[in-house]
Amino acid sequence: MYRLVFTQVLRRLDAEAVHHRTVRALALLARLPLLKRLLHRALAPHDPALRVSAFGVHFPGPLGLAAGFDKDAACAEGIAALGFSHVEVGTITAHAQPGNPRPRLFRLVPQRAVINRMGFNNAGAAAAARRLRRTRGVPVVVGVNIGKTKVVPEAEAADDYVASAKELAPLADYLVVNVSSPNTPGLRDLQAVTLLRPLLSAVKEVADGTPRRTPLLVKIAPDLADEDVDAVADLAVELGLDGIIATNTTIRHGGETGGLSGRPLKARSLEVLRRLRAKVGDRLVLVSVGGVEDVDDVWERLLAGATLVQGYTGWIYGGPLWASRIHRQLSRRVRRHRLSSITEIIGRTA
Repeated sequence: MYRLVFTQVLRRLDAEAVHHRTVRALALLARLPLLKRLLHRALAPHDPALRVSAFGVHFPGPLGLAAGFDKDAACAEGIAALGFSHVEVGTITAHAQPGNPRPRLFRLVPQRAVINRMGFNNAGAAAAARRLRRTRGVPVVVGVNIGKTKVVPEAEAADDYVASAKELAPLADYLVVNVSSPNTPGLRDLQAVTLLRPLLSAVKEVADGTPRRTPLLVKIAPDLADEDVDAVADLAVELGLDGIIATNTTIRHGGETGGLSGRPLKARSLEVLRRLRAKVGDRLVLVSVGGVEDVDDVWERLLAGATLVQGYTGWIYGGPLWASRIHRQLSRRVRRHRLSSITEIIGRTA
C-alpha cells in the first residue's frame, strides 16, 4: 500500500513539503497520549532478545532513526511509537538559523537515495531544550546531535559547540558532535585532528559535568581518507569518547550540490565501519548509518561490529512501519539462529 501511495502521490510532491507535513503529523501524534501508547505497544520492539546496552544506556532494539529528520526535537515520541528503538534529534545549532535556500531536498527514486543541502535549519538550542524538558509519555532514547552555527567562524567553533552542549547535554541520553555535514561551509575541516581535539575536549568537559554524565560520540564523513578515519578513531580513544557514528552523507556523486544518502552510500559506510572496528575493537561503541535498507543490512552491520544501527532514507522508501517491520524480522532471525540475545552477533565477522 505504501509503495503505491509513494509512487502515485508522494514522489510527485515537493520533498521538503512532505517532510514538514510528516513532522507535524508525528508531533500531533506525540500530543495524543492514548493513540501514542497504543501504537507504541503494537509497533515498538518489546522482545527481550533485541535489547542492547551501549555507553550505559539501554535500548529496546538496535535500529534507530538517524539525525536529520527531527531537527527541532519536535516529534521523538511519535517516531518511537512507529518502532524505532531510539531517535537522534538535530542537527541543532547554538543559534537559530534558516538553513540554505530552497530547493534543498531531492529524491533520487531509481537509486533509492536522497540529496540534501538543508544547512542545519533549526530553531536553536534553547528552543530544542524547552521541548526536551517535556515529560515523555512513552519510553524513548533520545540522542542529541549538535553542529556549528553557520555564521560562527572556525576559530570560535569550539565555543559554539560548548554553548549548545550546555543547553542540551543535561537533557540528552547521549550527545553527538557533528563535524561531517557537507552543507555548512568549512564544517568538515573540523575533522582534522588538530582542530577536532580541542573541540571534542571542550564539549566532553560539559558532557562529563552533567548530573548523570552524558555519553559523547562524534559523527564522521564517509569521504575521509582511510588514514584520517584511523586518526579520528585514535583521538576518540585518547579522549575517552563513548563512540563514533559512521557515516554522514557523501559529496562523491554527480547530482545536485549537497550530501547523498541511501543505497549508493551502503558500501562505503560498511567499509568505514569495518575499518573502525579493526582499529578500536570494542573500546568504543560504533553506530552504523548509511545505506541501511532492510533486515539484512542491519544484521550485516551488527556482525561487522556495530552495536547500534540507524536509518533515515530507508524509512522514506520503506514506509512508516519500516523500523517495526525490521525489528520483528530481527526477532525471528535471532530465534532461528538459536541466540538468546542479538548482542551475541556483534562483531562476529569483524
